[in-house]
Amino acid sequence: MVKTQTLVIGSRTSKLALWQTHHIKQQLEAFWPGLECRLETVITQGDKTLDKPLPQIGGKGLFTAELELALHNGTIDLAVHSLKDLPIENNAGLTLGAISARADVRDVLVATQGWTLATLPDRAIVGTSSLRRQAQLLAYRPDLKVMSIRGNVDTRIRKVLASEYDATVLAAAGVTRLGLDAHITDWLPLDVMLPAPGQGALAVQCRAADTAVQRLLAPLNDTAAHTCVTAERAFLNGLGGGCSLPVAAYATLTAEEIMLTALVAAEDGQPVIRLEGHGRDPHALGAALAQQALAQGAEALLHG
Repeated sequence: MVKTQTLVIGSRTSKLALWQTHHIKQQLEAFWPGLECRLETVITQGDKTLDKPLPQIGGKGLFTAELELALHNGTIDLAVHSLKDLPIENNAGLTLGAISARADVRDVLVATQGWTLATLPDRAIVGTSSLRRQAQLLAYRPDLKVMSIRGNVDTRIRKVLASEYDATVLAAAGVTRLGLDAHITDWLPLDVMLPAPGQGALAVQCRAADTAVQRLLAPLNDTAAHTCVTAERAFLNGLGGGCSLPVAAYATLTAEEIMLTALVAAEDGQPVIRLEGHGRDPHALGAALAQQALAQGAEALLHG
């Protein structure tokens, strides 16, 4: 029980962002009777600039910078992010107070005619703004025509249903959180489409000096998810990259150690560098696989 207290939680304005923020709000209020959470919406640069592909307008902080500024200004006490959108480097003065238990990490296909990735017709138009997805799509189906698509989850699905695209690839977590599962025509296996580092997890950011808020967030932190995403993000960090690069990583936890699968690919899907490793320290494991990737030519694929 906490004394009657109000926390202001910052959120992007999309339906998915609001769902995610309400999810964290409900968890906090359930765990701490007497705590009240109020939502404050913030429009980010990534939400405002919808006429250009994501890689063209920059990766780092595209969906997070305005929320981080609101934290610094004291306008909000917490910010809820999709972890895969959050830059690797901690913004000075801010910290991650909790990483949620993970939803399904896979990507899914939403296509007209009930097509799967294997049955899409030759030269089908697939919409994605992710170089990671583009690279893996073309590695599996080099005949496909990949085109940029922007907008929130529901907007992208609507564009496919309107036949502006033959298909699009989306994170399963976002589609299922919005109750749009009926539109999924194919669940993409991890050996075909490895997820972005941190995919499926929510990150709750707060001020580093705000120990009272960190105490309130502590019960929401999922230790296993935290360990796994730390390894994935350490791989990305070791490559010196951001979330807009054709990089994928997924870690799982056994009783003994962390198992990490990671990938770096050329934007056209040729070649693909795929690595696997295991260890007990997530930072060391991610960094080691990044060094292996660089030794195999990843630098040229990322910045060539």
